[in-house]
Amino acid sequence: MSDREFRVLSPTAILGYGFPEASFMNGLAKRPDLIACDAGSTDPGPHYLGSGKSFTDRAFVKRDLTFMLVEGVRRGIPVVVGSAGGSGAAPHLQWCRQIVEEIARENRLSFTLGIVHSDVEKAAVSAALADGRISALPFVPPLTQSDIDQSTRIVAQIGHEPLIAALRDGCTVVLAGRCYDPANFAALPVMQGYPSGLALHMGKILECGAIAATPGSGADCAFATLHDDRFVLEALSTGRRFTRESAAAHTLYEKSDPYRLPGPGGVIDLTRCTFTELGEGRVEVRGSSHESTPSYMVKLEGARRIGFRSICIAGTRDPVMIRQIDATLKAVETQVRSMAAGTFRGALHFHVYGRDGVMGPAEPLRSPSSHELGIVLEAISPTQEEADSLVSVTRSTLLHFGYPGRISTAGNLAFPFSPSDIRMGEVYGFSIYHLMEIDDPAGFPREIVRIHGGEVQA
Repeated sequence: MSDREFRVLSPTAILGYGFPEASFMNGLAKRPDLIACDAGSTDPGPHYLGSGKSFTDRAFVKRDLTFMLVEGVRRGIPVVVGSAGGSGAAPHLQWCRQIVEEIARENRLSFTLGIVHSDVEKAAVSAALADGRISALPFVPPLTQSDIDQSTRIVAQIGHEPLIAALRDGCTVVLAGRCYDPANFAALPVMQGYPSGLALHMGKILECGAIAATPGSGADCAFATLHDDRFVLEALSTGRRFTRESAAAHTLYEKSDPYRLPGPGGVIDLTRCTFTELGEGRVEVRGSSHESTPSYMVKLEGARRIGFRSICIAGTRDPVMIRQIDATLKAVETQVRSMAAGTFRGALHFHVYGRDGVMGPAEPLRSPSSHELGIVLEAISPTQEEADSLVSVTRSTLLHFGYPGRISTAGNLAFPFSPSDIRMGEVYGFSIYHLMEIDDPAGFPREIVRIHGGEVQA
């Protein structure tokens, strides 16, 4: 029985995070059958989906893509990128497509580009809601028609099936909208008949680049060799290696169940999974399988605009104020609310670093022990002007507020920046984070673009 293998190069955790050129070239020397990369996440929050902007820098996205495209096209290695532009909606996909075409022109490349869209029309979501094909994820309230109407953009986290469709169309470079992270790495080997459980588990680890190695890094490459009954992981930098612990730990990354990892259309079952060190920093993984669910579900992500934000960053080193920081901030907010009543609308928040700036009300250590505190004043209002006004009057009130025991007569705050008040612009919140049942997993729209000598063919 032949022991075939499929080799995958993962350049970086997210397109635009960068990677050492030496690591990338080490990966190419291993003759990969695929170069794949995840380009997005919901981790940076809803702003980027709602606004249509990328959370990664264009210059570094182009830098990473140039290595991948130039070497991939010239060596005949397919290149697959998912969650283009960070959030994978139409403007993000178009932004990334322009970079791809720019690289092609500058390097006179010839290839067939597949573009897979993952946007979902509001009408389709409304119809699914009416038909009972929408369900809420844990701790998420049921979806309402108002949530749909208020959303500026809605995307589906597609599986590997639409990517396979593009590859079967003859595309050698695939650029997709919002994707299930492992799908970028699993689509081509699954198309070639490799077990989907192993391929998806491999993709689950590779999607974060060398983060799963030790020491981990999101700005370095990783490599995997997939067989019919196992896959082997290895780092591409001499300063890193995979261990049983690092590979197993990353398998649990962002998961609530250590044995069953849900995704579009099914679950990766790890109850029989094993991790074995092979030496030289390599880890072999066996036993991963995939179970299809009775209905095919994709996660929907939607964002809506909730207002405008202004902030002010300040600090205090007065032990008297620090000892009574809660009472002081509450008194300041009460005074500001009284002065702003009927004039300035909005929510006011104090983020106190050194006390509970990270965890907020969930912080168990409520009494600050720091000799200094950082305070971020935040105002969210229906207009930018109202947010500016609210943060301004809060800053000035706190700056001069007379709390009990104060020795000085003013100057409660130290400001690291001038101007002290900062406009943050539009604020978005997640409006949709639900599952939707679909009939055709591969039925998302796709385009085929032929590029010859760097020029897009009509």
